[in-house]
Amino acid sequence: MMLPAITEVLPHRGGMLLLEALLRYDSEGLTASATPDAAAWYADADGNMPAYIGIELMAQAVAAWVGLTARQAGLPVKQGVLLGTRRYQPACAAFAAGRPLRVSASPVYRDESGMGSFLCRIDCGEDRLAEATVNVFEPEDFALFLQESSAQ
Repeated sequence: MMLPAITEVLPHRGGMLLLEALLRYDSEGLTASATPDAAAWYADADGNMPAYIGIELMAQAVAAWVGLTARQAGLPVKQGVLLGTRRYQPACAAFAAGRPLRVSASPVYRDESGMGSFLCRIDCGEDRLAEATVNVFEPEDFALFLQESSAQ
């Protein structure tokens, strides 16, 4: 299977699109690439990506897997939300600018209501830089979900 451009499965654009390309996709998970940019909005004083941005890298990898899985089934790609992470464990304070990262997401749990949990990790070469369980929700009607959420 030829993998599409990352912009075909993620709505993020400009500086908010942190993943660069899809490297691998199957029913067991997805791996994408990202390279921290010293000139990006998130760069710290040394030009590196703070490790907490890794949560967003993971969330984008999850969104890409969910989107590709929907496309494979002939379904539309829907918007979802990051509910949170469990045990986010970065091995460093920041990801070095210019050093390519591999961001992986593998489904652990998904149900009919749109709830999901994914085991995610960030690697650079042979080094594991971060890992976490990422929890997401993909509502049937995203606009209604936002409206109901803001009314509370």
